[in-house]
Amino acid sequence: MFLGHFALAMAATRAAPKASLGTLVLSAQFADLLWPILLLLGVEQVRIAPEITRVTPLDFVSYPISHSLLTQLVWGLLLGAIYFAWRKDFRTAAVVGTLVPTHWLLDYFSHRPDMPLYPGGPKVGLGMWDSVPLTLVVEFGLFAAGLLLYLRATRSKGGWNVAFWSLAVFLAAVYLASLFGAPPPSVRVLAFSALALWLTIPWAVWGDRQREPRLQE
Repeated sequence: MFLGHFALAMAATRAAPKASLGTLVLSAQFADLLWPILLLLGVEQVRIAPEITRVTPLDFVSYPISHSLLTQLVWGLLLGAIYFAWRKDFRTAAVVGTLVPTHWLLDYFSHRPDMPLYPGGPKVGLGMWDSVPLTLVVEFGLFAAGLLLYLRATRSKGGWNVAFWSLAVFLAAVYLASLFGAPPPSVRVLAFSALALWLTIPWAVWGDRQREPRLQE
């Protein structure tokens, strides 16, 4: 899953209007932000295996620290606690912490049975990536819903909100390029490319600053 994680971050704005969209993206995508760092350190492993699924050529051999359900629950508690210590806002901290393990839940639907429940434990996955049409419908359906919920929870401060819409277009374009493009030439190139995901956090902050929470009636 890719767009779906951003969709949940956008949708969470309604539950946590005080949080920056950048913070919510950090939480929803924390697993994928941590993953390339652990790849480069040799702590986690992936293999490039074209046609292992119809959507991605990646065989996720081992990623228990970034992508197991247990560790994502722990990361969520940690991020939520950090946010609470920083802002003293329990409700927003709870949303920030809860978003982290939603990453595992969405990946459970899309991945083959390679999602660990805990380090060294059983691996599960429903395999949505075996169908390109289903994957496109689900990813873009979630993305459209997330955009709509974000737009309904916020309002423009004026102008066309170039930063936010350019981020939305960028995410859709990158996703389609990864889906229909050639497999990465090496794991190292893949890891360095995946580090670019960190750029979406300041980009989301920038876009969010062009909007403000909509007053609830």
